Amino acid sequence: MKYLKYLFLFFLIFNNFALANKIKGIVTNGLETISRGTVLNYLPVEVGDNFSVSDSQNILRALYKTNFFSKISLEVNKDKDILVFDFLENPTIKYFDFIGYEEDKVLNQEVVEKIIKNYDFQIGKIFIDSKLNKLINEIKSLYSFNGYNNTKIEVEKKIDTKNRIGLVVNINEGSPALISSIKISGNTKISEDEILDLLEIGEPDFFLVNFFTERDKFSKFKLEQGVELIKSKYLELGFLDFEIKDTDLIFNKETNKLDITLFLNEGNQFRLGEINFSGDKLNFSNDHLRNFFKIKNGEIFERSKIVQGLKELSENFYNIGYAYADIKSSLKIAQDNNSVNVDINIQSDKRVYLNRIVISGNNTTQDDVIRRQIGLNESEIYSKEQITNSIKKIKRLGYFSDVNYEIKRLERDADKVDLFIDVVETKTGEFSIGLSHSNSTGAAINAGITQKNILGTGNVLKAAISNSDALKETSLFFENPYFNNLGHAISYGFFDRSLNAENIEASSYVFNEQGFSFGYGVPISENSSFKSDIRTSFIDLTCGSDLKNLYESEDCSSNDELDLSLSFTYKSSSLDDFYFPTEGSRSAIKTVLGLPFSDFKYIQFEVSNKNYSTIMNDKVVGFNTKINYVTSYGSDDLPFFKRYYGGGASSVRGFDFNSLGAKYTNDKPKGGELSWVSSAGITSKMNFLGVDNDNMRITGFIDSGTISEKISDFNVDDIRASYGVQFSWLTPIGPIGLNFAQPLLKKSDDKTETFAFELGSSF
Repeated sequence: MKYLKYLFLFFLIFNNFALANKIKGIVTNGLETISRGTVLNYLPVEVGDNFSVSDSQNILRALYKTNFFSKISLEVNKDKDILVFDFLENPTIKYFDFIGYEEDKVLNQEVVEKIIKNYDFQIGKIFIDSKLNKLINEIKSLYSFNGYNNTKIEVEKKIDTKNRIGLVVNINEGSPALISSIKISGNTKISEDEILDLLEIGEPDFFLVNFFTERDKFSKFKLEQGVELIKSKYLELGFLDFEIKDTDLIFNKETNKLDITLFLNEGNQFRLGEINFSGDKLNFSNDHLRNFFKIKNGEIFERSKIVQGLKELSENFYNIGYAYADIKSSLKIAQDNNSVNVDINIQSDKRVYLNRIVISGNNTTQDDVIRRQIGLNESEIYSKEQITNSIKKIKRLGYFSDVNYEIKRLERDADKVDLFIDVVETKTGEFSIGLSHSNSTGAAINAGITQKNILGTGNVLKAAISNSDALKETSLFFENPYFNNLGHAISYGFFDRSLNAENIEASSYVFNEQGFSFGYGVPISENSSFKSDIRTSFIDLTCGSDLKNLYESEDCSSNDELDLSLSFTYKSSSLDDFYFPTEGSRSAIKTVLGLPFSDFKYIQFEVSNKNYSTIMNDKVVGFNTKINYVTSYGSDDLPFFKRYYGGGASSVRGFDFNSLGAKYTNDKPKGGELSWVSSAGITSKMNFLGVDNDNMRITGFIDSGTISEKISDFNVDDIRASYGVQFSWLTPIGPIGLNFAQPLLKKSDDKTETFAFELGSSF
């Protein structure tokens, strides 16, 4: 309408000028912020051009389109052929504030800043009233989407003498709408309760539970999520033409409550007809391709089985070099209208070879240390599985905090790809002189070097001197995990340790040991290895009077006795990370034999397993079990210092260190032949506390375990359990573990420990 007004004006002015005249001048009045040159640049005409009344509409449209002006008037000096413009500029933004909203209900500072940026309302920008209306409508929609139907928004505007505008958006959020009832209509194959269980929102739970879950708090986003889950549920069961015909929302403004009804059309339940294959199948038969799909013809059509089959079929092509194979599927209803056929078209493309492997980010670690973890060599056939497993192996080294990779196809050679691996190195060693603390041995003065990637070679070196109330130790250990081209490992070490057991809540004895060890390992598969170790030491044992009196059959006068043992260890690991795994498992089986010609004759069996899996996108469920058993053979008794003890930060948390199991009459622990410890936990990053750090984790856990003096003494009633929270932090000086635990299963005479701290602990 405004353009018609100006057009009418021009007709009045130029009623005597039917023919165009040349423009001899342009006058611009009212400009304060916008320069004359900027205006002239946007004008579709300039001095010297012909001008007629028909040009006026284009001129006005071009100037208003700049959004610089709220009002423009144009006059023509018909005697001098001069265009005279009078402008009223839009104000510039002096400030733009949001007030009244509660942080993280719907809006937060980050969202507000994003909205302001999207609408170009930063300080100094030109203010456009129409954009403000759109912004307010978006915010109202955002609140409505989250169930706040009675939110009120007011805008305060203040313009100063310099044509600068200040804006304050005042939000009165009100209360979120609550769900009074939610009903399902049209369902016959699935019960209403089963469908409602798919929704995160619904009718209120028992009031104490609902206080925490807020299940009755309406959210359009959560309702839409639930609707998608209902669709997926029906599609999974073969209802391919299922639809939600309508969603009825009845809102009562007085009570601020909603009644919701979902109207369903279930349709027919289909069965699988046939799976047909076409395209470039290579040399694979239809029967071979069909084996990837774990569903039989005539069975209820389950979409997940088709999706999983397509995934496995695609992986099969990717793993034999067809990295860019394109496998598409389509569904076709059969003539009987009760079954559905699946047509799968395969376009294998060219077979791809690995051209180059480019490694970056390894400032310390040598290229060879990384390359030997890669299961493919340059010029070999591409395999997605091999590359995925290789990246996992690199992460399991523990040398890197992050490992990323990218596959790039060569432009000139479509049958070749380059593999780019980028690593972020983490601290793999330390030199320390100072104090440390462990709940098992107390405060200690120590000095040493620990490096599991010495000089970037992948070799391990540990040298340490420690002096605490309980333990004095000097040790040196070296391991080369790739001693030769076959991937064999070699290790050796020397140690001198003295243990005063009375200071670790055990019976009083002093245990001195000096010796050395030698080990040799060989790989069995990509993720497993076998290692044998021989360990030799000489032991001096001095018992306190209480131990002599309590257990006279123990040999408490051992001097320079030989402990010579041979051990065999099998290890396997499919973990996807060294410090904070999210998927995979790690297992170990170890057998130790005290050789017949040594002074101590015993057999040890140690089995451990850890499993990790991801749930809810970013939470990790972990299960950890360790079972140890030791016994003597021949006529000798088992040396008491070979027994297992339990309780403490590395065992059943919440109980004192070494406090589990049978006791002597002086209440000191005896230890036992059998040790069993299990733990289950859910681990999360710290983002929910406002901390975004990849080196921090928090875990809720449940521990259980027991110590049995003899394997025949094992009794379920002796099991202890606890629950708690552990905080883990991979710091520049090494890992730190803090845990808070409370006993879950205990007896009245048990010693408990609520808090434990470990510097140098493992997670």
